[in-house]
Amino acid sequence: MLAAAVIFINLALLAYTIGVWSEKRSGELKFTHLIFFGFGLVFDTIGTTFMKLLADSPGLNLHGITGLIALILMFVHTVWACVVLWKQEENRIKQFHKFSLIVWFLWLIPYSIGVVLSFTK
Repeated sequence: MLAAAVIFINLALLAYTIGVWSEKRSGELKFTHLIFFGFGLVFDTIGTTFMKLLADSPGLNLHGITGLIALILMFVHTVWACVVLWKQEENRIKQFHKFSLIVWFLWLIPYSIGVVLSFTK
């Protein structure tokens, strides 16, 4: 199950990174970016669920807290992208990448903590 968790977390990184940076490069939010955000969210949820099942300690630690915050932010980000695309407000479509980059960067914090922790065990 650990291998599956690592694979899904890394698929989340790949999908989310493609979505965020392709949106930034294109200069506007598109439906394809939303698809990548969605895949990132789904993969991260699956990977996090596997990791939670494997966790030794039942309580929350720094990695768990930041991971939960990042997962919530990814959910909010994906839902907000849906709203922006649905409303079709040109200014929001063109400025959405700023929010995307913030959420992506914040998501990297628990990802990085997890990588560091994997080397200390």
